[in-house]
This record gives sequence, C-alpha cells and structure tokens, in this order.
Amino acid sequence: MRIGIYGATGYTGFELIRWLRRHPEAEIVFATSRSYAGKRLSDAFPTTDDLPLVDAGAADPAACDVVFLCLPHGETTIATARDVLAAGARVIDLSNDFRLRDPATYQRWFRHEHGAPELLREAVYGLPELYRKEIKTARLVANPGCYPTSVLLPLIPLAEAGLLDGQVIVDAKSGVSGAGRSLSLKTHFVEVNENFAPYNIGHTHRHIAEMEQELSAAAGTPIHVIFSPHLLPVSRGILATIYVRLAADMTQDALRALYSERYAHEPFVHLLPAGQVATLSHTVHTNNVVIGLTPVDERGNW
Repeated sequence: MRIGIYGATGYTGFELIRWLRRHPEAEIVFATSRSYAGKRLSDAFPTTDDLPLVDAGAADPAACDVVFLCLPHGETTIATARDVLAAGARVIDLSNDFRLRDPATYQRWFRHEHGAPELLREAVYGLPELYRKEIKTARLVANPGCYPTSVLLPLIPLAEAGLLDGQVIVDAKSGVSGAGRSLSLKTHFVEVNENFAPYNIGHTHRHIAEMEQELSAAAGTPIHVIFSPHLLPVSRGILATIYVRLAADMTQDALRALYSERYAHEPFVHLLPAGQVATLSHTVHTNNVVIGLTPVDERGNW
C-alpha cells in the first residue's frame, strides 16, 4: 500500500512512520514538513531513518492509496483533505477536524463553523473496535483522540449493554508529548518537572464531544461525561480512572464476562486479571489498551 504523510515531523507523524516502517505491506511515497523540507527525517529526530522530507506543495497524493494528515486542526487540514480526496486517495486524519458528525456540535465546541460540513458527515470515526466494517470502505477516517480512546474502550461494553446510568466521571492523566512538539510555556521542562497539574477540568475539554458522541450512540441514550485531564511529568502514556454507577446490579464475575466476550477478538484490548490495575508501563510504546475493573468497596458494589 502506497502511503503519503503530511506533517511528518510532529510527534504523531514520527510515531506513524515508526509503525509503518515495521509493516510489510506499507511503502511511504512522501513525507512532508514545513520546517525540514529538503532535509531528512534524521535531521528532525535522533533516528537512523533517512526518509526524505518535502514541502507540501511537492507532494503527490495521486501517487498514494492512503494519505495520513498529521497536521494541526484547522483550515489547512480541511483543505488538504479535500485535495487528497479529489486526487483519488483515501484520507486518515489525526487531528480533531473530522471526529464529530454534527456540524452544529463542532461549532459549539470549536467556536467556529466547520470548513467542509459535507466531509464531516461522511467521515468514519476510526475506532476499529466500533467501526471496523465502515473503516474498510471509508474514503475519510477520523483517527480518534488520545483521551477518548482511553475512555471509550473501557466504557463501550457498559454502554452497549445499557449499564451506564447517564453520567460518568473520568480522571485522566497524560504525558507531555500529547500536547504536541510545538513549544508552549506549560510544557517547558521546568514547568512540568516535579509538578502535576489539572487543566480544562469539568466539562470544557474538546475531547468530551467525541466521548459523549460515541458513548451516547452506543448506549442509545444521552451520556454526560465529567472529564478532568491532568499533565503528568512523563514523556508519553495515558492513564484514565473512570467512575461509573451501573444501571443494574452485577457480580464481578458477570461484569468480567461481559468485557471478556466483547473484546475476545480484539488483539489490542486486554482485560487484566481480577485484582490487577492498569499502569502506564502496560501500554507505553505499544498500541494496546489495558483495562482493569475494580469494585468500589469490599462488598463488591460498583
């Protein structure tokens, strides 16, 4: 499969290249970079990969089967998606731009109108554990957000079984690389090191929109998410502690059976044995999600 990458020198672009280099059927046709055009990947990162980097204007999406957009969300990403689709290639977008189905919801959370509402309606939310069939034939796939991935996969079995009572509370922590490679005060070493800080707490973080969209669709009823993200003084990884009140009584064995059955054929979702809790070390440098289930007290209540 012939692959093109726009925005190859951000953290998502570089990580994508690392995974594609291991794939026996992936050939990288082009990789773009605004800052490193004319140079090689090894000039942008400490790597031995000498992949040439070109300006976006020199890229030819028509020579590709699939093009990944690893660009900041906004008009540049939307315009690039249009151009790539017009050239006949499929698009996988790693930004926020195509994750929400409803243009009005997009405008409410991002405070401006979407530049291509027709594409917003066409895009498939790219969580294969939910939409594998649709992804296979989609022209435009919206790669899920980092926090939503860590929240949706643990909650989808409960939502599908009608066991969510309408509200969940998520206390999540992320490594600094989640903020991207561009400099900002809050991600400087001195600001992050030996510190631990919440941000956008309550019901303000933009990732809530896709959490509520997918949980509500799976549950068939509106689900409200209280979400408190925190910045960890580590490079990468996400740990989400999620609190739910079940809509029906269930034993631990029954709940574990629900998860085991739902993810029995999903190679990247792992349910830990009873009594074990998930940690960053379970998943960092993998594309795995690890889930631990814990009752709220010794009587087995959830």
